[in-house]
Amino acid sequence: MVIARADMRGTVVGTAAVAALGLAAQALPAATARASIRRRLWPDLSGLGSPTRIALTFDDGPDRRSTPLFLRLLERAQIRATFFLLGCMLDRDPGLGRELTAAGHEVAVHGWTHRNLLWRSPAGTYNDIARARDRIAAVTGHPPVWYRPPYGVLTTPAVLACRRLGLTPRLWTAWGRDWEASRPPESIWRTMVKDLAGGGTVLLHDSDCVATPGAWRGTLATLPYLIEWARDRDLTIGTLGAHHQVSDAGP
Repeated sequence: MVIARADMRGTVVGTAAVAALGLAAQALPAATARASIRRRLWPDLSGLGSPTRIALTFDDGPDRRSTPLFLRLLERAQIRATFFLLGCMLDRDPGLGRELTAAGHEVAVHGWTHRNLLWRSPAGTYNDIARARDRIAAVTGHPPVWYRPPYGVLTTPAVLACRRLGLTPRLWTAWGRDWEASRPPESIWRTMVKDLAGGGTVLLHDSDCVATPGAWRGTLATLPYLIEWARDRDLTIGTLGAHHQVSDAGP
């Protein structure tokens, strides 16, 4: 009986150790969620590109309540951006997805639902990314090439899924932490600009579907600050695709 209990304890400990190792392997790429580490060790993943440009990206849309207002402002400024779409949001309003690409903007994958990948199985991760990729391509006619995980948390299954699906993960170098409706545009801008420089990628949100209701209003009001800042420095604001094409070809 004593030997049996010892064997059982050994089995439990061994199983726990294997589970811990499995979780660690899945979560290892999540270290890239720390912007300071990411910019230093994984500049491509951070979205560092041509030093003469800024890549402007939006997450969590498309949202009929807010996204059209962003499109109008960007059109007036003659700026094109990359929109990381949630499949479930696009499914509610396919027409808005087509409006995005008709206006010259780039569409990319943010997953089907906005759920932290640490709590998804490998199969669940693959299905979520693949479903969103396929829906975006079918609706817009533009197969996406970029992927950004919810909360910026990559996992090993997500990296492997991207390889199978022909997607390239891209995070960001600067953000405004713009998901709180109580934050005024000035506060969003101060948070963003401290990490902003030529060659960087900006993360903002054109939808409040997973944020405080109305948070997008502060984001929209922050865009003129960004546009003026970039123009004062002769920096071109554009899509991730243009950002990296110029970088690959040289200044």
